[in-house]
Amino acid sequence: MRPSAAYVAIMAILVSAKSIAAPTLVVAQGISGDVIKIGVMNDQSGPYSDNCGLGSVIAARLAISDFGRAINGKNIELIVADDQNKPDIGVAIALRWLDNEGVDAIVGCSASSVALGVQDVMRSRKKPYLLAGTAAAFFTNERCSPLTTQWAMDTYALAKATVKSLLARRLDTWFFVTVDYSFGKVWQADATNFIKSAGGKVVGSVLHPLNSSDFASVLVTAQSSGAKVVALANSGADFANALKQAEEFGLTQKQQLAPLGLMINQTHSIGLKPLQNVGLTTTFYWDRTDETRAFAKRYEAAFDGRIPNEAQASTYSAVMHYLKAIAAAQTDEGEAVVRQMKNTPVNDFEMKNVSIRADGQVMRPLYAARIKASIESKYPYDYYEITGTIPAEDAWRPAAESTCNLLKTQ
Repeated sequence: MRPSAAYVAIMAILVSAKSIAAPTLVVAQGISGDVIKIGVMNDQSGPYSDNCGLGSVIAARLAISDFGRAINGKNIELIVADDQNKPDIGVAIALRWLDNEGVDAIVGCSASSVALGVQDVMRSRKKPYLLAGTAAAFFTNERCSPLTTQWAMDTYALAKATVKSLLARRLDTWFFVTVDYSFGKVWQADATNFIKSAGGKVVGSVLHPLNSSDFASVLVTAQSSGAKVVALANSGADFANALKQAEEFGLTQKQQLAPLGLMINQTHSIGLKPLQNVGLTTTFYWDRTDETRAFAKRYEAAFDGRIPNEAQASTYSAVMHYLKAIAAAQTDEGEAVVRQMKNTPVNDFEMKNVSIRADGQVMRPLYAARIKASIESKYPYDYYEITGTIPAEDAWRPAAESTCNLLKTQ
């Protein structure tokens, strides 16, 4: 694939930045700058701001508070930036944070195109990059980095589960409505591989720009395709707009919609009626256990009555595990902390004895769910029925199929 002009520009920034990088002296032990500083970078104002945005900041703050706000007397600080879904802005923020402001790690829920550039900065500066909502599967495959860990969903696992469940119902012809950047394209490619390998067929697809408001022509094309399944390979406001307009066009009465990037905040904003009985796969549901409900109650109190979605709950887990690793390793030096993170099982309100694979994949189970009808919902955010658990080894890309060099050395 030929690199985009934006990506070439980002690489030029990275190359030129090497001459002004922070000193290469590595602190073997102790806390650099006498403070642990974590940056949360995501879309704070655009189409993905409801997926992560301020909600991820709230989750990170809760984790820091629960940890005690300090390690060995060294304060833990949080700073926040809006990457505006622009790779050049994301890279510039990362360079400023790491080289000038002493940031020790970044928690990212950025668009995949932004995260690619930021990951290169993190790798060059040997700083941990905790992905909690960025979904492209190449971050644990061909673009894996020893400093990156993947905490939430990815395009491989969710596409695999969704395709498998729909093909089992003989829904074997598919049409894709796909957001036109790396995230959507990778999502479509992963799903297409599963469809074709199981004997299904992709009859067409249409790309749409990020942050679209009018899906009329796209949905007309999807209707006329005759596909049994219309897969929405997008997320955030794009997904909500596409689904609402699909219902208006009557598409949902004749064709099965397959949401590939649905989070519970979108279910809330869209409403249960157009989504009732839709199947999905999720990494987290707030009402699954007593522990998840207790966390959701505290989060709700901190965030104006909202409950945490998949990315926001994963942000808490990522920050908490990172802080535990610093405390255990007695240093915030990036490579040492990531080694400690990978050598320590994740244990918190939503994950129990979950390992982190060498490629950075957090090997958590996934959950199959059905969206309830309005009459079934008994209280606020009572939206999902969990219908099954998908073990980690059946959900994520098998190590044997990966091209990540970090797995090949195991």
